[in-house]
Amino acid sequence: MEQVMRNALLYMAKNRQANELARRYGLRFGAQRFVAGQTLSEAIKSVQTLNKQNLLVTLDHLGESVFTAEEAELSADACVSALTAIAEHGIRSNLSIKLTQLGMDLSRDLCVNNVRRILDEAKKHRNFVRIDMEDYAHNEATIALFKEMHEIYGNTVGLVIQSYLYKSKEDITHLGALDVNLRIVKGAYKEEASVAYPVKADVDKNYVTLVQQHLSAGHYTAIATHDDAIIDQMKHFISEHHIANDRFEFQMLYGIRTQLQQQLASEGYRVRIYVPYGDDWYAYFMRRLAERPANVAFVVKSMVHS
Repeated sequence: MEQVMRNALLYMAKNRQANELARRYGLRFGAQRFVAGQTLSEAIKSVQTLNKQNLLVTLDHLGESVFTAEEAELSADACVSALTAIAEHGIRSNLSIKLTQLGMDLSRDLCVNNVRRILDEAKKHRNFVRIDMEDYAHNEATIALFKEMHEIYGNTVGLVIQSYLYKSKEDITHLGALDVNLRIVKGAYKEEASVAYPVKADVDKNYVTLVQQHLSAGHYTAIATHDDAIIDQMKHFISEHHIANDRFEFQMLYGIRTQLQQQLASEGYRVRIYVPYGDDWYAYFMRRLAERPANVAFVVKSMVHS
């Protein structure tokens, strides 16, 4: 039953009409738990609050429903503005971006130009930008564009790798040769069994393998998980192999496992919170529900009490 609900939520995440309705009616019915607000100023306030709790941040201006070059350029403008605001407010945050938001499906040249504008701004402020990984259909193109940007900007730019894909171990081996900063996640898109592990236990096992592989090779690793067992396993591995705390960080999503975030920070680990904001929040919200369908109960409760 849980898998049926998950599939339904992932299907709805791609529904354009539902997305337009969500934009029209704003952040309601529980979405505010996972999204920091619709404006940059609201997001900055959230970052300031998290920073006071000794938590680092990566801001994500939400926007996957891009259908024109103008929309892609406006998304790039928003990302540049976020980097400028981070510098002006002196907050501890970097930026995450999605290539489809910046026009990848419209024109590769358009996307490259938009990414370079963002990376130029990040470099100016000595900040960092991570390219998020989207669905499998965009995987190879994302890696290729990342490599091109890394050659120009070095470790001003990093990438995300998903453990549910069979190919990720080989990808990490190749990327490790470039000494890249990687964020390892499990993956939140619906994929065919021909390209992705269909069983959660296999995804988890591969996740541990990928993190240990990248850490052991001496490369900076963002360990993005809310799983207690995996976190404990990683802490033991890090201690056993004498990996310095400045070579990795734990990452979690805004609004999820907040007590665990605080606990890890109090133990002296670097903890970074992925903080999304913007009015195009619907697809992101639906994927968070799909990751843990029990969150639907939270949404229903919010609707009843709204």
